[in-house]
Amino acid sequence: MTDDLLVETHGAIATLTLNRAGSHNAINIGMYQALPDLVAGLDKDPEVKVIVVRGAGERSFASGADITEFERERGSATAARNYNEKVAAAERAIEGSSKPTIAMIHGYCIGGGAGLALACDVRFADTGARFAITPAKLGLVYSLESTKRVVDLAGPSRAKWILMSGQQIMARRAYELGLFDELVEPEELETFTYDFAEVITTRAQFSVRMGKEMVDRVVNGQVVDDEESVEIRNSSFDTDDYAEGVRAFLAKRPPEFRWS
Repeated sequence: MTDDLLVETHGAIATLTLNRAGSHNAINIGMYQALPDLVAGLDKDPEVKVIVVRGAGERSFASGADITEFERERGSATAARNYNEKVAAAERAIEGSSKPTIAMIHGYCIGGGAGLALACDVRFADTGARFAITPAKLGLVYSLESTKRVVDLAGPSRAKWILMSGQQIMARRAYELGLFDELVEPEELETFTYDFAEVITTRAQFSVRMGKEMVDRVVNGQVVDDEESVEIRNSSFDTDDYAEGVRAFLAKRPPEFRWS
């Protein structure tokens, strides 16, 4: 565990904060190491329905991986492989969470920060945000998994432009490219993000999580139902929440879903 990551829960919404405001929330190796267990804990918590990932302070979501560690943590091929495995494990943990994840982005979302944001299900940003993926500025190569996330959102030619240039992209352009899903004024970002998270908490959670599962299957190449996807869909009819949803609709009242 590390003090550089904070977890707070209010109701059914958990907030995971990158807590190094003094360094623009640069992500150090300890944070990458701690993220999988933290996310796994939230994933197993029956009270948590949505996870918001954000940066501390008012200047950055995250400015990238902590470059001051590179000589020590990536000073040899062996050390670099170990470091890269920890980065990949952290991103996979966020991407693989069964619960919806929202990146709340203000200020800089650069390098490793962009990697974590892209691993989230959706990204909400303010109009002052800046996005960049910067391996080309450091003589590095972006991982295949991380590259796929960029390609899935922006398309292959734009992904090449983003990766080859390493340029910072202003918030409006990042939104146009599909890297950000919503763009709001800075003073509205927190309210907008948590209002949306609250909406998700009121929905049938089996539907929410299996909807995420279905989208992930499509993104990973599945285009025809198999036994598992058919069973996922059909099993929803056996849930109490399905019965409650129908009853609430017929009674013209808000549903009270129980599954968590």
